[in-house]
Amino acid sequence: MSPSIGEVVAVSVSDTHTFSKQNTDAIHLVKGLGVQGDAHLGETVKHRSRVAQDPTQPNLRQVHLIHAELFEELQDSGFQVSPGQIGENITTRGISLLTLPTGAILRIGESAIVEITGLRNPCPQLNRFQKGLMDALLDHDAEGNLIRKAGVMGIVLAGGEVRPDDPIQVELPALPHRPLERV
Repeated sequence: MSPSIGEVVAVSVSDTHTFSKQNTDAIHLVKGLGVQGDAHLGETVKHRSRVAQDPTQPNLRQVHLIHAELFEELQDSGFQVSPGQIGENITTRGISLLTLPTGAILRIGESAIVEITGLRNPCPQLNRFQKGLMDALLDHDAEGNLIRKAGVMGIVLAGGEVRPDDPIQVELPALPHRPLERV
């Protein structure tokens, strides 16, 4: 199976635990840590609710990615959301992020490599940003299973600069594939 190719639409960063992140010309991924200058940078978990539970947990949420196609879907439902506004570091196009298996590898730009660790769980802050947004990012499949649409999380395997228009190559892990779960 040949790898799929997508692209970076936008990159965003925030050095504080703000809900939205600022778009920038480039971000620098740091191996084993995350996005340089981002509040979630580190080997151990930095998300405030996770730190409260156990600050020694490994940081499986070093990089947050959302597909730009989600914003178009949300706009069709009356929401106005653009890259960085719901906390992602990398906005992508052309890759079905939510259907990737755990352990999928994203080669981004010239040297950055991100391993997908799981799904972002939509949180109530989404409703403070725009009323009803949290529900819009949750769905159910035909069997009634919850579908989380707020993007995926990953860890940095190899550092490097990531910029808008950079290509993204997807490599799937060996079979059997494990579906993404909330991290």
